[in-house]
Amino acid sequence: MSERKIAIVTGGSRGIGRNTVQCLAARGVATILTYNANREAAEEAVALAEAAGALALALPLDVGDAASFADFAGKVGKALAAWGAERFDYLANIAGTSSAAKLESITEAEMDALYRVHLKGPMFLTQALLPLLNDGGRIVNISSGLARVPFVGRIGYGPIKAAVEALTRNMAAELGDRGIVVNTVAPGAIATDFSGGVVRDNPEVNKMVAAHTMLGRAGTPEDVGPVIAALLCDPLGWINAERIEVAGGMKG
Repeated sequence: MSERKIAIVTGGSRGIGRNTVQCLAARGVATILTYNANREAAEEAVALAEAAGALALALPLDVGDAASFADFAGKVGKALAAWGAERFDYLANIAGTSSAAKLESITEAEMDALYRVHLKGPMFLTQALLPLLNDGGRIVNISSGLARVPFVGRIGYGPIKAAVEALTRNMAAELGDRGIVVNTVAPGAIATDFSGGVVRDNPEVNKMVAAHTMLGRAGTPEDVGPVIAALLCDPLGWINAERIEVAGGMKG
């Protein structure tokens, strides 16, 4: 039976998820990463992990489709068996979508979609994978600085991410008897393709973010991935049911 540590990272094909996979690979952790539509990007993430000497595999997954989770768990079980393992050790629920809707314009359909992807998705995906997660394992869910700092145009996204933080605390309470640690990482404004690449590609937005951040710049995936990987892998197991904001000291 393999002694290697194994992680599942949703949204591991891009941005913070991809960097998390790279950080895990640097620690020798094998990763099953998920992607929604961009298979090419997922294969690139796999290649980067393999170049670091770690096993990696990409599987398609729509985290907004809870009906698909049982099938996904079956595929995970087969992948684990191919690696000589029965269970995995770490779960990072990173995959997500953005929303810039205001109160006057947000639709019920848009709010329902945020709920499915950001709250219902991590809850029921974790439920489906629990039989395969080792006792003493670790889970990281992703929130946002926008759960703490109100911002125009985030009327749906901010509250849903606040709910993710409550979900994390309750998951930690329920899984403590198995020794499973659950924490939330809340990134600030990160320069990726998320939200149409607005922080990365719009100079005015990037400048605004830098002006409101104590370290004087927008964040990058390389600022966040190491924190997620450390919470999963490093001897930080006494940190539990916590929200850790990774935002460079964003004011607000």
